Amino acid sequence: MIFVTVGTHEQPFDRLIKEMDRLKGKGAIEDEVIMQTGYSAYEAKYCKWSKLIPYEEMERNIANADIVITHGGPASFITPLQMGKIPIVVPRQKQFGEHVNDHQLEFCRQVERRLGNIILVEDVSKINEYIEHYSEHCKTLHLDMSNHNGTFNEQLEMIVRELGV
Repeated sequence: MIFVTVGTHEQPFDRLIKEMDRLKGKGAIEDEVIMQTGYSAYEAKYCKWSKLIPYEEMERNIANADIVITHGGPASFITPLQMGKIPIVVPRQKQFGEHVNDHQLEFCRQVERRLGNIILVEDVSKINEYIEHYSEHCKTLHLDMSNHNGTFNEQLEMIVRELGV
């Protein structure tokens, strides 16, 4: 199953929704596709979709998905990373009226360059290539979403003990 989420930003993200529906409709994608379409105006004909999905259901969809495709909002792509999945990330772009500026695009480029743990797709017409070769792309990336809270807490406790507090 492929799960697509475009978040809850009030501008439509029809570019991604239409392309996924087109690929499913022409048989390029055989997997089931479930989409959270947000405020997109386009209504998919070949994929299951809902404008908004409760958080618990989103988590289930991400956990059950073979591939997760998200917009460039950090919360949307961090969740799959925390579940051990490398997301395909398609940032919203100002030129298509999907956001007020290109902060998602700029941020995702930095994440891709610095952390190497997302598959960045700027040109949605090429998304099928990334879906078809998903496992090969994943082999070249780093999936380390270590939670350092435990280490921080241990170090803080040691400092507090040393201070005699």
